Amino acid sequence: MEKIRDIMTDDVECCTLLDNVFEVAVKMKELNVGAIPIVDGDKLVGMITDRDIVVRGVAEKHPGSTKVEEVMSSKLVTISADATAKEAASLMAEHQIRRLPVVEGDKLIGIVSLGDFAIRKMSDDQAKVALTEISEQNYNGVQH
Repeated sequence: MEKIRDIMTDDVECCTLLDNVFEVAVKMKELNVGAIPIVDGDKLVGMITDRDIVVRGVAEKHPGSTKVEEVMSSKLVTISADATAKEAASLMAEHQIRRLPVVEGDKLIGIVSLGDFAIRKMSDDQAKVALTEISEQNYNGVQH
């Protein structure tokens, strides 16, 4: 089974705690991504998704100048680069997440997403089942 380091994206664009929600949204638009990790120096401190911006920002009438830490998720599920794709898929299914930050200690070194698995031929049936569960539950509108 492949290691996460073999399939992760290691050139990850980030924002910092100094950025506001508007700046994060602009970066998402420019990069055509739905999530941006938030770092403090090298340390991963949060993740903000387009959904976070809508649900915790816009829907709660926060302006674009709102500090990113008021909208981001700070309780993160992460994985090490030495973990297997099967382990990552299991974590993603268990926590119903589509992106998994890859860390070395508390330093962000990459990110793995459902898309990373989709472009690879996965030989492990359990990983396929886990990924199918995430996609189906999210497709049906169930979010955890």
